[in-house]
Amino acid sequence: MRKSAVALALVGVHGAHAQPVYPAKPIRLLVNAAPGSGGDSLARLLAEKLARELNGTVVVENKPGAGGTIAMDMLTRAAPDGYTLGLGSHSTHILGPASSRHVPYDPVKDFTPIGKVGSAATLLIAVKDYPADNLDEVVALSKRSKEPLQYASWGNGSSGHFCGELLNYRFKLGMAHIPYKSVAQIQTDLIGGHVKLAFVDMGTGTAMVKGGKAKAVASCGDRSPSLPEVASYSDLDVDVAGKRPTPPRWTLYAPARTPAAVSAPLAKALRATVESPEVKAWMLNQGIVPGFIEGEKVREMNREDLIFWTGVAKAANIVTD
Repeated sequence: MRKSAVALALVGVHGAHAQPVYPAKPIRLLVNAAPGSGGDSLARLLAEKLARELNGTVVVENKPGAGGTIAMDMLTRAAPDGYTLGLGSHSTHILGPASSRHVPYDPVKDFTPIGKVGSAATLLIAVKDYPADNLDEVVALSKRSKEPLQYASWGNGSSGHFCGELLNYRFKLGMAHIPYKSVAQIQTDLIGGHVKLAFVDMGTGTAMVKGGKAKAVASCGDRSPSLPEVASYSDLDVDVAGKRPTPPRWTLYAPARTPAAVSAPLAKALRATVESPEVKAWMLNQGIVPGFIEGEKVREMNREDLIFWTGVAKAANIVTD
């Protein structure tokens, strides 16, 4: 009897050692951004800090194109074992699905959200001599102008495009959208006076405003700590049926059906990463408001935001197919 007990104990010890501690091999982090871009820089910072928290290796793989859907489609096809993750954005999980019938995944059902990393409002800016200093004045100017006001964004279906069309929908305006290929092109043309009103990312907009190159009109989302004096859409009752937009956010995702034994340590490591002083400072400097939110809450936020922005897309006929 005693020998049997010892044998069973040894089997138990052997079985325990047969289960490798996660992570046992390098983790791939897919990102829908080109090397050197803001999204790429964020992914690489997170990869470095997550690797330290997990005592492992995290390797960034850039998969830009198709509005970010290439990276996220690859993620949905990966094994749910924690060795392939993706840094998703508002475009990949909200705006893309809201404006296209051909996104190859369900943004709510096909992922396991690990947690929110941070959020960044979109900023409406204008040339310094623009005849409106705030959103109320832009609305009034639009309504009395004989020709439609024009506003720029970094492309059809972008966050800036949606923010502009939300104004058109909410206040019954007729502003015309000018799609650019990049924020950098908008920046050049606005400084040169070729475009007067534009939506840009918070990091670019903050630098332009503080550098005296443009003036801030409104923040699409919440007020930003980068420009706390600038009123937000929330302050100004820019809503649809009482619902207001949430700022675009970055979220870490795993494939659907990732087990809790994997997602839980990932979430713990991500929270520690996002709350570290170094990461907080870097994100704030880029116009991103750091803030961890656990995965299932993010899933519900995505579900509600998808309904909101799909309604805006239909009302404004935003189609990116």
